[in-house]
Amino acid sequence: MNHRELLKQIPLFAGLDAADLDLLQQIGRVRTHPRGELLFSEGEDAEGFFVVVTGKVKVYKLSAEGKERILHIIHHGGTFAEAAIFGDGLYPAYAEPLQQSELFFLPKDGFLNLLQTNSRISINMIAGLSKFLRQFAQQVEELTFKDVPSRLARYLLELSQGQKLVVDLPISKSQLASNLGTVSETLSRTLRKLSEDDLIVVQGKKVEILDFARLESLAEKCKEG
Repeated sequence: MNHRELLKQIPLFAGLDAADLDLLQQIGRVRTHPRGELLFSEGEDAEGFFVVVTGKVKVYKLSAEGKERILHIIHHGGTFAEAAIFGDGLYPAYAEPLQQSELFFLPKDGFLNLLQTNSRISINMIAGLSKFLRQFAQQVEELTFKDVPSRLARYLLELSQGQKLVVDLPISKSQLASNLGTVSETLSRTLRKLSEDDLIVVQGKKVEILDFARLESLAEKCKEG
């Protein structure tokens, strides 16, 4: 199957011409992975990185007790594990599809060779890694200074892009709780409290935002004490 048109839509490959896209297809491979398949484990040698063509993938850590903490949910067009092909060359976390997903895998050696000869891909990768670092810094800041209601408010605002009145949660509530650094019971209480305060209405995985201004104010609120 020719995935050139799909690759052109991915930010990492933006601006590449047909010849460069052909080179990517030559060194990479597209595979379908079932839900729950372990793509890699923390500490394994990084053989390459992935692009989500269809589906979604969770990247997560495990505590010493085996408790899962979701770091990122990667959707269509998103990349993950690209930083692992540099530095010590080890995968820093675990990854598995949340549903059957089609992934484009780029092996480390072939991609690094391509970087040496294509400045456009190099520039795009720097931009992508910079965006990832900003997101990671924001995540650390929110876990440090924001409580669960503030983190949830920020998440809903990002889903809505400041415009949509109704958003669909793209992951289960237990996965969302993990992503926000909390537990399911606390998330359920928080959703109920925001509903009682007339900020949102929750119907299954659909959330209607009733008051953007108050939700934005909550998202900016820091922990007390």
